[in-house]
Amino acid sequence: MTEETPGFEEEPDVPSGATSEDAASKAAEPDSAKESEPAAPAGDAQSSQNAQETALTAQLDQVRTALSERTGDLQRLQAEYQNYRRRVERDRVQVKEVAIATLLSELLPTLDDIGRAREHGELVGGFKSVAESLETVVAKMGLQQFGKEGEPFDPTIHEALMHSYAPDITEDTCVAILQPGYRFGERTIRPARVAVAEPQPGAQAKDEAPDEDSGGPDEG
Repeated sequence: MTEETPGFEEEPDVPSGATSEDAASKAAEPDSAKESEPAAPAGDAQSSQNAQETALTAQLDQVRTALSERTGDLQRLQAEYQNYRRRVERDRVQVKEVAIATLLSELLPTLDDIGRAREHGELVGGFKSVAESLETVVAKMGLQQFGKEGEPFDPTIHEALMHSYAPDITEDTCVAILQPGYRFGERTIRPARVAVAEPQPGAQAKDEAPDEDSGGPDEG
């Protein structure tokens, strides 16, 4: 077994009797063989590059399409969520209003008693303080009283309990408030119960009749 001497590289086998030029030419043969191999045609390389670009473009189009679809789905989901939130908020407000209106409706008989006591001068002492506190609380909750004498009769907010005729009016008018009405926001909790006076039959026609003296021929 032979040992390789460090620091020395193996030289190519050279037949005995060959010169150093023959060894150099033999060592250079592999490189010259590589150079003699035919190169790939330029057209094939260009076609391969075009195919790769086409494939990448197709993939990019697919990604863009998927991104557009996902964006549309996200926008629809966001719109549905906003609509859901608005519906929940609207329902919450409606439920709250119904609950408050129901509570206020239960207090109306007590408010009627307070009003009658005030009319008869019986609202005094501690009862007066409690009554005024209750009226303040329901007013803060949004309860509003309506119904005044002399205002036009409106069947949507007035309930006529009495009818009469009056010669000095031109439309149906509330001449007495028998029981005040109450509303909460836009909701009418109880219509005002009133006495209604209607125009005197024939009075308006008489007022509109032409004066017989005017426009007639002068006598004499």
